Amino acid sequence: MLVLISTYWGESQRLRHASVLILETPVTRPLSTLPPMRTCGVALRPANLSEIVPELPDIVVYIEALEQRIQGHTLERVHLASPFLLRTAEPPITSVEGKKVLQLRRVGKRIGFGLEQDLWLVLHLMIAGRLHWQEVESNSRKPLKNPKKPVLATFQFSNGTLSLTEAGSKRRASLHVVKGEAGLHRLDPGGLEILEIDLDHFAQVLQSANHTLKRSLTDPRLFSGIGNAYSDEILFAAQLSPVALTQKLTPGEIQRLFEATRAKLTEWVERLRAESGGRFPEKVTAFREGMAVHGRYQQSCPRCGNKIQRIRYASNETNYCPNCQTAGKLLADRALSRLLRADWPRTADELEGLTRREY
Repeated sequence: MLVLISTYWGESQRLRHASVLILETPVTRPLSTLPPMRTCGVALRPANLSEIVPELPDIVVYIEALEQRIQGHTLERVHLASPFLLRTAEPPITSVEGKKVLQLRRVGKRIGFGLEQDLWLVLHLMIAGRLHWQEVESNSRKPLKNPKKPVLATFQFSNGTLSLTEAGSKRRASLHVVKGEAGLHRLDPGGLEILEIDLDHFAQVLQSANHTLKRSLTDPRLFSGIGNAYSDEILFAAQLSPVALTQKLTPGEIQRLFEATRAKLTEWVERLRAESGGRFPEKVTAFREGMAVHGRYQQSCPRCGNKIQRIRYASNETNYCPNCQTAGKLLADRALSRLLRADWPRTADELEGLTRREY
C-alpha cells in the first residue's frame, strides 16, 4: 500500500487543507500516469485559532470543581518539574506545603488558592495549560496516568493529586506565591467583574478610551475574564461590529452590549457546568458546540444563514457575521491592518501581560 499526502497552504503559510491518497495495489508506473484515486480530505483549523486562554466561564467551572475536591484539605507537597513555571522567590514555594486550602478565587483569568497563614498560590494557565485531578487510589501517590502533555507541576493533597500540564514547547503558564490581599492585588490587572456592576459603571469604563469593541472587551484592565472566544459570541449577540469604536456607540448600543455580555457569560457558565456533570473538567477548549460564530469561519450564521467571516492580525482572530454585525460589509484584513496594529496587542502573551490601570 502507498499513502500520498497532498497539502494546500493558505495565506501566511497556514496549512488549510490536507488530502490523503491511498493506493492499495503495487505501483509499477510513474505517478503522473495513474488514474484518479480515492481521496480523503481533512479540513484543518487555522493555526492561530488555537492560541486561546481559558476565560471566565472555564475558570469558574475549574474553581467549582476544585472547591469540591481540595477546599478544607491540606496541600502536602508541591513538585515542580519545570523551572520556568514559578515566577516568585519570596515566599518560597515550600512555605505552602502543610497548609490547608481555605478558599479558591478567580483573579481575572488566574486561579487563586488561598491557604493558611494568608498565603496564596496563583496559577495562570495561559494558552496551553490545563489542570487534571486524580483521586488517591489505595492510599498511594501515582503520577498522572499516561499524560499526553508534559506535566509541569503536581500538587499532592490528602485525597488526591492535582496536575498541571502544558502542550507545546513554549512555557507560558505561570505560578506565583504571594502573601495576603496586597500580593493578589499586584497580580490582578484590575478589570471590572461584569456580573457585579451596573450599566452606568459599564458604560463609563467602556468609553474611558476610544478603542475597538474587540479590544475593549478583551482588555483585562477594563473587564475581567473575557477573551477572544467569548468576545466573539458577545458581539454577535449584541449585533455589533468588532471594530466599532467605543466612544461612538449610542446609549442603546451600550445597553445592548451590556446585556449581551452578562447573558453570554452566564449562559456559558451554566452550559459548561452542566457539561462537566460533577466531573473534573478535562475538555477545556476554545471551540465549543453551540457557539454562534467563534471558530466557525465560512460556516452558516445561525441567525441569518450567511457565511461567518473573520479578521486576522498577528496571532489575533475574530469571527463575525457581516449581515448581522456590519450591515453587510466585509471587514478586510489588509484594510484594517493599520487600525489593528495600533489597537490590538500582537500576541496572547502581550494581552495577558497588561497591568492594572487606574481611573
